[in-house]
Amino acid sequence: MPKTLAEKIWNDHVVRSAEGEPDLLFIDLHLIHEVTSPQAFDGLRLSGRPLRRPDLTLATEDHNIPTTDLDKPIADIVSRTQVETLRRNAEEFGVRLYPMGNIEQGIVHVVGPQLGLTQPGMTIVCGDSHTSTHGAFGSLAFGIGTSEVEHVMATQTLPQAKPKIMAVEVVGDLPAGSTAKDLILALITQESTGGGQGYLVEYRGEAIQKLTMEERMTICNMSIEWGAKAGLIAPDETTFEFIKGKDHAPKGEAWDEAVAYWKSLVTDEGATFDKVVSLDATKVSPFVTWGTNPG
Repeated sequence: MPKTLAEKIWNDHVVRSAEGEPDLLFIDLHLIHEVTSPQAFDGLRLSGRPLRRPDLTLATEDHNIPTTDLDKPIADIVSRTQVETLRRNAEEFGVRLYPMGNIEQGIVHVVGPQLGLTQPGMTIVCGDSHTSTHGAFGSLAFGIGTSEVEHVMATQTLPQAKPKIMAVEVVGDLPAGSTAKDLILALITQESTGGGQGYLVEYRGEAIQKLTMEERMTICNMSIEWGAKAGLIAPDETTFEFIKGKDHAPKGEAWDEAVAYWKSLVTDEGATFDKVVSLDATKVSPFVTWGTNPG
């Protein structure tokens, strides 16, 4: 039976499936930061559980840290406490941590792509709503709450009800002066800030294929702004070229094997979506947004 990209990734990660229950998904990469992880680590500690897969867990300090005077103590006491707590937890539980001042430290949804940790076909979660950013690489990535963070820490799995799947067909080319940000804002304007609610969204079409990886990350990042659970784009040569040579990218023969698999991560001809939406890229004009509602 023909399958969508989202279905392929989902099905490949189902650990257990039972009628009337959510699927239990294996998680390939768990990204954590200083804001939503402290209570989860406390939960492990109170229950006497270890971190199930430290090798699939990565921490970075990014939400409540300064951008200047990194050698000085963080002025805000709450932010400082969060950062110090993350450092203690990372040391206790054996988590890789990229702290302030580390050359590999950065925004949690940028670190993964820049280091080659984010790869097609993966399931990726983080205690942050914009985890969908990683979907630009053909991965199934979504934000989770603190109790779910603890569940992943303890089991490297997550129970999830399978969402509906939507295709957004972007036809034509973006006009000169219009950007990926304008494209996603135009879509939100057309479909409303709740138009994607309950869906995994695959972005398709000529305009999408011509975007850089950074532009694709912008599109998938803002899937949340119209209510979607996640957004994803099928990997292609642009994706492979971006990942190639990154620190954690496959090398040598492993690279060839990975690319061969990644090329299979496309929606099959004849696959059925629960909903299909079309957007004319040629009519997308530059946006100026104000407030919180692009509609």
